Amino acid sequence: MTDTTSTSSSPFPIQDGFVIVVKRDCETCRTVAPVLAQLDGSLGAGRELAVYTQDDPAFPSSPTPIDDTELEFSWHHDIETVPTVIKIVDGAEVARTVGWLRTAWEEITGVDGLGPDLPPMRPGCGSLSVDPDLVDGLRVKFDGGVLTARRVEVADAEDVMEMMFARGWTDGLPVVPPTEERVLAMLEGTTRAPGDIVAVIPPDLDEITVEKVAISAVMAGCKPEYLPWVLTAIEAACNDEFNMHGLLCTTMPVSPVLVCSGPGTRAIGMNSGGNVLGQGNRANLTIGRALQLVVRNFGGGIPGDIDRATHGSPAKISFCFAEADDTSPYGTLAVEHGIDPGVDAVTVFAGEAPQGFVDQLSRTPESLTRSLAMRLQAVQHPKLIMMFDAILVMGPEHARVFADAGWSREQIIAGIYEHLNSPGSELVRGAHGVAEGVPEAFGTAESLPKFRPGGLMLAYAGGGAGLFSQIIAGWLNGDKGSKPVTRAVRY
Repeated sequence: MTDTTSTSSSPFPIQDGFVIVVKRDCETCRTVAPVLAQLDGSLGAGRELAVYTQDDPAFPSSPTPIDDTELEFSWHHDIETVPTVIKIVDGAEVARTVGWLRTAWEEITGVDGLGPDLPPMRPGCGSLSVDPDLVDGLRVKFDGGVLTARRVEVADAEDVMEMMFARGWTDGLPVVPPTEERVLAMLEGTTRAPGDIVAVIPPDLDEITVEKVAISAVMAGCKPEYLPWVLTAIEAACNDEFNMHGLLCTTMPVSPVLVCSGPGTRAIGMNSGGNVLGQGNRANLTIGRALQLVVRNFGGGIPGDIDRATHGSPAKISFCFAEADDTSPYGTLAVEHGIDPGVDAVTVFAGEAPQGFVDQLSRTPESLTRSLAMRLQAVQHPKLIMMFDAILVMGPEHARVFADAGWSREQIIAGIYEHLNSPGSELVRGAHGVAEGVPEAFGTAESLPKFRPGGLMLAYAGGGAGLFSQIIAGWLNGDKGSKPVTRAVRY
């Protein structure tokens, strides 16, 4: 027996007594039908019995059942199993039990000797109100009023997929039609109220609600359990610190990069291993895509309009991946940014599509840090410094070189930085016959760093085979550009 307090707005038909929910298409319900009749004459003065039937208004024969074939009572009172016995005191639920267990029924009703000829226990059956074939329709029927977004009528002869293309709601790929059933199912993935404001979406600076994020998540192909990650990504990306508006307006091929970590990434099936930055994983691809659709459809970030990228990038469709934090030898990017270990988190970074790094021969930290530094010098341009951040996504085989030597995250970053300094004379405009470079004023500097402090970040992901890592080059950093933002996932 489970003690409970009812929070449903749907009233009970009695003030004191018991409500029992059954269906004929349940062997246990048919088995306990004699007990229902027995209870009807055994409760005593002041206590009533109401029996709701889900599928046959004539079942049981006694007492006279209440028709719940529309499943309104079962839905509003969270009936998951039949038979369910609910104890009512002063019009409120105080306890319930499910299935048939003689001792539990006798305890909750206070009536001894129930069903003496019946077996002592039988499990119940699934309630029709939680039937997978019915639940989406019931959610719309009874909870659809929480949705406030504008409904779009589609003519019977109109192809809904082509309609969404024609109205500019897609990113160039087909999207899932956001029906009421799908949006309400998506909202089951979060405890937040549909009308809660999540963020102000640039460039149009419109407020977006949880409901509208759910609409985008449906269109992107998300499952409900992905929704908290989408909501968190939007909160991290839509603020002055990250500067999503500037990211849209730049002609560089950059977009929000979502780096996720924590046990929740594994619970929802995100990929942190082989092909981690590629295709094939629904969670990775649809979470990142949902953010992009929010910015496009609710913020007005339309390519060729406010989005002025010269070349663009496949990453502008979706760029989201998980760190392998359960096997990482040096923690996570989120921990580097102040999130406690083991906490689900999203870091959003203004970056380009990944660029490969190959070193098949380095077997010592000293060699590998020098090798990585040579490759990192080329981020955006070898002669441009401290303007662009980068994330180094280190593969397991490269990371093992450092782990075997006992190097920490801080030692790895410091070791790479040590080889990222260049004399100003090598970087100034005109040096090496290249016009690009830093201003002449830096020409006398003995040593200039490639990255600002904290500008090179470290993540851990990828397949176990192959001495490869990936570099995600960033956009203009700092107050004039974008700063990486990390947020703990709020469910």
